[in-house]
Amino acid sequence: MEKDKSKSERRHIVIIGGGFGGIATAKALKDTDADVTIIDRLNHHLFQPLLYQVATAELSPGDIAAPIRAIINKNPRIKVLLGEVEKICPEIKSLKMKNGQSISFDQLVMATGAQYNYFGHEEWAEYAPGMKSISDALKVREQLLMSMEEAEKQYDANKRKSLLTYVIIGGGPTGVEMAGAIAEIAGNGSKHGYQAIKPEDARIYLIEAGSRILNAFPDSLGEKAKTMLEKMGVKVLLNTPVTNIEKNKVHLKVGSIETPNIIWAAGIKASSLLDSLNVEQDRSGRVLVKPDLSIPQYPDIFIIGDSSHIKDKNNMPLPALAPVATQQGKFVGKLIAKEGKRNVKAKFEYTDKGTMATIGRAKAVADIRGLKFSGFFAWMLWSFIHVLTLIGFRNRTRVFVEWIWNYFTYKRGVRLITDRTKCESCSTYEQPIKELIEIPV
Repeated sequence: MEKDKSKSERRHIVIIGGGFGGIATAKALKDTDADVTIIDRLNHHLFQPLLYQVATAELSPGDIAAPIRAIINKNPRIKVLLGEVEKICPEIKSLKMKNGQSISFDQLVMATGAQYNYFGHEEWAEYAPGMKSISDALKVREQLLMSMEEAEKQYDANKRKSLLTYVIIGGGPTGVEMAGAIAEIAGNGSKHGYQAIKPEDARIYLIEAGSRILNAFPDSLGEKAKTMLEKMGVKVLLNTPVTNIEKNKVHLKVGSIETPNIIWAAGIKASSLLDSLNVEQDRSGRVLVKPDLSIPQYPDIFIIGDSSHIKDKNNMPLPALAPVATQQGKFVGKLIAKEGKRNVKAKFEYTDKGTMATIGRAKAVADIRGLKFSGFFAWMLWSFIHVLTLIGFRNRTRVFVEWIWNYFTYKRGVRLITDRTKCESCSTYEQPIKELIEIPV
């Protein structure tokens, strides 16, 4: 039997990112003959599809996150480094960390995820936060809860309504789910312990620049989602681009809304780290990759998940979804697991198992391989699949129990405000809302 190679003789595979793609790659490398290093600026894997439930006080951060080391600790050859990569040097197969450290690699898998795209207006991020991390979700949660606390103290009806106005920008799954969750909180204030907040006080706007919401879904499901939201009290504004955002105010093409509660969910772009590769990228910054997900100039560097641009059988770019990243991670991991056994003709093919979005309590839409569902059954499918996808038995159990509790009681158990300094805009916001101008709602 051939003896195990020494550490200096073994390949070094580096994975940047501990998201869906990075974790899937690492798991597929369980029988590798190489040393593996996972690098992430955070120490945990995050289930991003449920971040909005942390932001709306339905789940705690620990319910949707798990330490990366705990996930892959059974493999002694996989090492986890907490840090941030500053630059990739593909010619010499090395990467530079922000702390100045250099790490060499034989093969590199970049699963760097995405960030929110403010379309050239990065200054908007200060007033309209997105949700890509737990800290983002907690910031949004504290803003939403603080606005309700301030509204509870107001005797002026107009001031109360201004504090209970919410603007969600972007009609994709995150925006739709966020709008529905806020509608349930604001529309059931008394059930959450607020005596002065009435359902008619809340105003929730979902703003979409395009002609429909849930653009990746069939038209019929998009329309059903819109109808569900409107019945919950959400005003869905289509063909309404945002022209400017400032503190407590959103400017639209045909008017403006004053509110301290502004949430961005309008688009994403790839990590800026990809720019250091000096390779071809699309308008969103994603790298155009070969069929095996490697870069044409550098066959030992692989780009997966939200960072890669690859087309499906219909010649359309694959969407930035967790299932895509997971399948790509498994593919690349198996491809490079064994030294000298790489299939040079390997081609990644995505299996689309469906898309779904929840609108609220017992309300959802789902497209499962051409079969369209909506309402309670779609919500049950959504709940079941999301619970199964969570990493860790503890997380699955806690989330399942929380959802059952919330379903029957309408109560959310994590309505905590821990840092009031983040919510100063709520206590100083006293202007009455100015209704939209020339917008039929």
